[in-house]
Amino acid sequence: MIKDLSINEKIGQMIIVRMNGNKIDKKLKTLIKKYKISGVILYKKNFQNYEEMINIISELKKLNSKNKAPLFIAIDQEGGRVNRMPKEFHFLLSALRLAGTKNINAVKEAAEITGEMLNKSGYNMNFAPVLDVLSKNTSDSIGNRSFGKNAEDVSKYGVETMKQLQKHNIIPVIKHFPGQGKAKVDSHFLLPTLKQIDKEDIKPFEDAIKSDADALMVGHIRIKSVSKLYPASLSRTMIKQIRLKYNFKGVIVSDALKMRAIKYIYGTKRAFRKAIFAGNDLILVTYGYREDIDSIKSFIKLVKKGKIKERRIDYSVNRILKLKEKYNLNDNSEIEKCNIEEINNRIDLINEYIKECEEKNKKG
Repeated sequence: MIKDLSINEKIGQMIIVRMNGNKIDKKLKTLIKKYKISGVILYKKNFQNYEEMINIISELKKLNSKNKAPLFIAIDQEGGRVNRMPKEFHFLLSALRLAGTKNINAVKEAAEITGEMLNKSGYNMNFAPVLDVLSKNTSDSIGNRSFGKNAEDVSKYGVETMKQLQKHNIIPVIKHFPGQGKAKVDSHFLLPTLKQIDKEDIKPFEDAIKSDADALMVGHIRIKSVSKLYPASLSRTMIKQIRLKYNFKGVIVSDALKMRAIKYIYGTKRAFRKAIFAGNDLILVTYGYREDIDSIKSFIKLVKKGKIKERRIDYSVNRILKLKEKYNLNDNSEIEKCNIEEINNRIDLINEYIKECEEKNKKG
């Protein structure tokens, strides 16, 4: 397919944006129809209920249906406090509480529920699972989103979650490489810094890569021994390590560039440029439509001036298109819709089981 794409279409395939507001406006339509972006990520604020969400996803697919590459329809659906689905759905309890049951079948069922719920609602990508290992220094930004303090547990439960999402044709994006469990500050606001990559922190990512991880999100964390002055997400050295040392052949995704730790230090244009030069395949822009369009235009200019070679773009676009082909993404397929009552009953059973296990643990 890449041979059929113009250079501008290839550049679009490296961009994923967030939807602003609860309507698909002219600027988002322009990003899809003119700039041929790779995907859109939705948040809870984009819809009031399930029907609205389904209508939005259907419209996004229809807008993109005449483009050469299908659209990533993405979400952050981790469970616990990171829950982006509409109000009709009950909340699955957090990864940490789920892992506290020490029952791999419970983890499997929770991931199956999430995978089925997303797949039947029209999504095809989930920015999950979180593979960060908790430590005494972990910031609240990770907290109970992690599967625990033990790398073995995080690996076991995280990889199982990844596999179940894959089984339901949802592309899992493991995060936040190389692990933010020892970060004392929240990368949404400040840039965490560590001296080096810890073996415990990297183990879940290594295991997920060996288990055929499709996509990996690089976090906004500075590792002095590797990324020097830059966060991992903007470091060419770090991304080379992911490819060569850890032998990851899938799609590398930057964490959202709008986070204050990045936006205020580097500014939007410089951060975007650094993300490209670092080697990210898919760049999570999420600034706002005007800045998103400006970022794409600046990308096009860099290519026209010869500062970015088309060959470099081709490497990323090939990986993105192969991933879309692997999951047979199709903008012409109808959304099945899920049985919300059945999903909620399954969620309630899992949550009750988690609480029962917690009560038993309290009693010793």
